[in-house]
Amino acid sequence: MNLKKQLLALALIASAGATAWAADPVKIGLVLPMSGPFASYGKQIEHGVKLYLATQGDTFGGRKVELIIKDDSPGTSGDVSKRLAQELVIKDKVDILAGFGLTPSAFAVAPVATEAKKPMIVMNAATSSVTTKSNYIVRTSMTLSQNSAPIASWAAKNKIKKVFTLVADYGPGHDAEGQFKKTFTAAGGEIVGEVRAPVKNPDFAPFLQKIKDTKPDAVFLFLPPGGETIAFMKGFKERGLGQAGIQLISTGDLPDEDILEAIGDSALGLITSFHYSEAHKSPENKAYTQAYYKAYPKDRPNFMSVGGYDGMRLIAEVLKKTNGSTDAEKFTEAAKGLKWVSPRGPVSIDPMTRDIVQNIYIRKVEKVDGKLQNVEFDHVADFKDPGKQ
Repeated sequence: MNLKKQLLALALIASAGATAWAADPVKIGLVLPMSGPFASYGKQIEHGVKLYLATQGDTFGGRKVELIIKDDSPGTSGDVSKRLAQELVIKDKVDILAGFGLTPSAFAVAPVATEAKKPMIVMNAATSSVTTKSNYIVRTSMTLSQNSAPIASWAAKNKIKKVFTLVADYGPGHDAEGQFKKTFTAAGGEIVGEVRAPVKNPDFAPFLQKIKDTKPDAVFLFLPPGGETIAFMKGFKERGLGQAGIQLISTGDLPDEDILEAIGDSALGLITSFHYSEAHKSPENKAYTQAYYKAYPKDRPNFMSVGGYDGMRLIAEVLKKTNGSTDAEKFTEAAKGLKWVSPRGPVSIDPMTRDIVQNIYIRKVEKVDGKLQNVEFDHVADFKDPGKQ
């Protein structure tokens, strides 16, 4: 029997036995990069999922949750992610697919979710079109368009007239670049230079020199959090671009809490727009960060951990509404319009796109009690993904 027929058979069995699951656990297959260059993504999402279960209980709609984690490192190979998702469906017989640290992983697994009729919860992958790849996808993280538009508007309102853009050359980078340019130029700004850098091991020296020679008012930057971000930030400082009067602006994944200390004082003054900061002031975030540090004292809570935490909350809330059913049609229908107060602030699931609606905050990297933090000073409320409008 070929794979497609196996998946179809499983889907038919699942629909025929819709009432047989009452006492069975809900098996959630997490596909995450747990090793390699993006291991911090998987670690943080796993932390968030497990923290929700540890603090809120592990039984919802009468069914206990069971996690099965697969390492799709490096996360940039869709073939690996797809193979692991197929194993989760066929061998492990999971009820829900979740995780997805990077866009190529989510793109590759979407057809598996569709064919097997499994709900698919995206907890990070941020290309706008991800939720269009299967009717069973719901996202609890963000999109790059959602985080790029507010910083473009802020720049235009704050005497930044000329911007040089530098982004990683893959889906999220293209989304960030496209939305920033669209919003910034519509407000009267000018793009004076553009670079798409390789995702892996880019040499930033010639790009930094080109920026310095172009003399923009600001650089808009998007890179996946990690070593490349650290290298760019240090190069920006060493070459004196900040001293030359060039403001660095970006989406908030650049000074991610997981790597902020590694970037060091090079990050001071960086202006970003993003949906979560460890320094966000709310009772929900205070409780979240306290629980996080108690469980994981060697790490800092960041946006990926919150994406995992909220992804698990969405699953829990939907199971309560469906009385434990994980039928893909019922599950996604129950997720539409769901609202709750997250550690990041109020969120909801757009019933039209199955994507998250949330506040986007304008922040500045500052030292607070000797610790680098993304300090919020403005926000855009209830912001939908403009990439789908």
